[in-house]
Amino acid sequence: MGPRPGERAHGTVAAMALAVEKLGTTYGERVEKVDPVRALAYAEATNDANPVYASGLVAPPVFGVVPSWESMSAPLHDLVSPEWYARIVHGEHDMHFHQPLVPGQELVTTAEAYAVRVSRSGTRYTVRVLSSDNHSGTLVLEQYGTMFIRGMSDGDSAGPDKPEHGFPKEARERPVGTYTVHVDDDQTLRYAEASGDHNPIHTDPAAATAVGLPGIILHGLCTMAMTGQAVIALGAEGDPTRLRRLAVRFSRPVFPGADVTTTVYDAGVDGNRRVFAFEAHSGGQLVISNGRAEIPA
Repeated sequence: MGPRPGERAHGTVAAMALAVEKLGTTYGERVEKVDPVRALAYAEATNDANPVYASGLVAPPVFGVVPSWESMSAPLHDLVSPEWYARIVHGEHDMHFHQPLVPGQELVTTAEAYAVRVSRSGTRYTVRVLSSDNHSGTLVLEQYGTMFIRGMSDGDSAGPDKPEHGFPKEARERPVGTYTVHVDDDQTLRYAEASGDHNPIHTDPAAATAVGLPGIILHGLCTMAMTGQAVIALGAEGDPTRLRRLAVRFSRPVFPGADVTTTVYDAGVDGNRRVFAFEAHSGGQLVISNGRAEIPA
C-alpha cells in the first residue's frame, strides 16, 4: 500500500506552511437566525436545566457557535489544505458576549483569518469571528477560535496576538466552588444533532479508533458549554445574561459516561469586570485549562 495523500513514503505528512499573506482576509457575510427550537435543543443536549432557556428569553451563551460555525470554517478551509484536516484539533475557544443571544434574532457574521503561531510541534491558527444584529448593526458576539495543526512546523508566525486567558496562580487561593455535569452515554449523539457538528469521531466508534482514540469523545464545545454552566451558577447567580466572556483551552478529551467537574476561582476585578478562573477535570484528567470568565463587577 502506498502513502496516504499528503504523506511521504516514510509516513510523515509532507512539509507545508499556511499562507500567512492571507491573514487579515475577511470572509463573506452569512445571515443566520438564533433559532428558538434549536437553542432549547442545545440546552438539553448539554444537560443544562437552567429555566431561563426553557422560557425562550435567551439562548445558552455557547449556542452562539451554532449560527456562526459556517462562517468560522471558511478561513480554515481557505488556508489549510484537505490532507491536513485529520491533524487539526480545536485548541482554544474564546467568546466575548457584547449582548445576550436572543431567540429569533438574526445575526450577520463575518470571519477573519487572524493569526498564525508556528512551533516545533505544530501550528496554531486563530480565526476571529464577529456576529452583529442584522437589524441594528450592533455587535453581539466576538469569538476567537484557535485550531492546532499537529506536525505542521514549517513557515512563519504572523498576525496579532489573540486575547490572553491564562490562569493566574494567585486565584487558586480563592476557590469559589465546584460544579459537576454528568456526560450521558448518548450525549455525543444528542449534541451532534443540536449543534450540527457530525464529525464521526464523536459518533462512530470505528472512526474514533481509526485516528488513535480509545473510543468516541465528547465535542469540545459541549465540554465548554458544561463549564459555562458552572460559571453561571457559581459566579453569576444563575443569570446567563451577565456573562461577558468565556474562554477555554481544550487539554484532553472527555468520554461518554464520565463526569465533568469544574472548579471556579475568584481571579479579582479587571476594570469593570469580575474575573473568574476555572478548570475542569473528567476521569481524573485535566480536560479544560486556562478557563476565564468575566461578568460585570
